[in-house]
Amino acid sequence: MQLEKTAINDCFLITPKVFTDDRGYFMESFNTKAFQKATKLNVDFVQDNESFSAYGVIRGLHAQKGDYAQAKLVRVIKGEVLDVVIDFRKDSPTYLNQVIVKLNAEAKKQLFVPRGCLHGFSVLSKTAIFFYKCDNFYNQSAEIGYRYDDPFFKIDWQIPKSEQLISVKDAKLPLWNQ
Repeated sequence: MQLEKTAINDCFLITPKVFTDDRGYFMESFNTKAFQKATKLNVDFVQDNESFSAYGVIRGLHAQKGDYAQAKLVRVIKGEVLDVVIDFRKDSPTYLNQVIVKLNAEAKKQLFVPRGCLHGFSVLSKTAIFFYKCDNFYNQSAEIGYRYDDPFFKIDWQIPKSEQLISVKDAKLPLWNQ
């Protein structure tokens, strides 16, 4: 496993070792001991989530607050997404910094999103299967979020406005200045 630091403290781009031959490939997608040794972070994943989306879908920007904050390890099993993380931790030296990276099934790179960060993604391929591990259980009452098109964040989701598919819930999220 190779870790690359990003513009957000404790947010890492992870490239797993992939072993290929004529039969296909094998990779270890996560190893707690190796991750702790490389990052000095203690993470205990308790919930796995998977979503299937079509081209143009934008999901986000979401997080959970307080005791229900979640760290996530995200990856793409099929297709390609533009993954977006915003540091929302007021006490962080990288507060409001953004990490924007393309993740796809071929490269198999993963992104570790620390607790207290907003997260979202847009689907750049015809379809995508997005998978993420969480270190805390989902709690609807702890959900927070901001609009995907908030002018404060200036995110280019790489999807033309006319082709963006947004949930009713995400379209109703507040803007940063609200």
